[in-house]
Amino acid sequence: MPAIALPDRSFLRLHGPEAEHFINNLVTADVTGMEAHDALPAALLTPQGKILFEFLIWRDGADLLLEVQSCEREALLRRLTLYKLRAQVTITLEETEGVTVCWDEPAPEGARRDRRFAAAGLEVWRVMGLTGQPDASPYHRLRIAHGIAEAGLDYPLQDAFPHDVLMDVNGGVSFKKGCYVGQEVVSRMHHRKTARRRVATVTGTSALPATGTALTANGKPLGTLGTVIADQALAIIRIDRAGEAMAAGVAILAGDVAVTVHLPAWTGLSFPTTAEEEA
Repeated sequence: MPAIALPDRSFLRLHGPEAEHFINNLVTADVTGMEAHDALPAALLTPQGKILFEFLIWRDGADLLLEVQSCEREALLRRLTLYKLRAQVTITLEETEGVTVCWDEPAPEGARRDRRFAAAGLEVWRVMGLTGQPDASPYHRLRIAHGIAEAGLDYPLQDAFPHDVLMDVNGGVSFKKGCYVGQEVVSRMHHRKTARRRVATVTGTSALPATGTALTANGKPLGTLGTVIADQALAIIRIDRAGEAMAAGVAILAGDVAVTVHLPAWTGLSFPTTAEEEA
């Protein structure tokens, strides 16, 4: 598989003796336990528990790198600076732009293993800089096939809880570490099993309509299409409503195209058949 260049990714660098402690107290993941060769999914939440920023955390010696969507990098820098106070950490923009991803081959030098895909049983490697082909569609097909959603492409920031995008099962949320911003809401959703929205792979009977098209069943909204390639897409959907529709034999539509929806097998999740809380 050729290397794929993703030019819309950038980095922040956290440097200083309190860098790890600082970020670990703010984000959903447990940074203290991450391996040196990993790219760990994490999010900074609103106090209401919704994803304000989504990123991958890399180790670089004693420093930490936050890989984030380029259009969100400076806003994330400003937000982290607000939290910095007297912490012994400096937060700077990294000069290197872009990320190259590859899979089905040995890890390139300096690569980090994307833990989101590792949870799905795949070895996907990320390298700083742009050395791959510009056509990113193979990477997005891989994301669709395995239910790997990304902010800006599959959902808007400040609209989703970590559970909605599977961060509770891919290592992006720790339920054992101490408090972080929005922790009470996320913990309550987890222990009460109230997550009703999940990432699903959508397959159409023909080419699917554009990103943002509503998914419906019997006129009830289930969600909207995220990344779309031909007859395949990702969507964050109401699994209670989808389960009801499938149990009743009601067609699920993306616009006017009939579709089937599947939860990623690696998650162990299933569709409820009633409108009760997710079991």
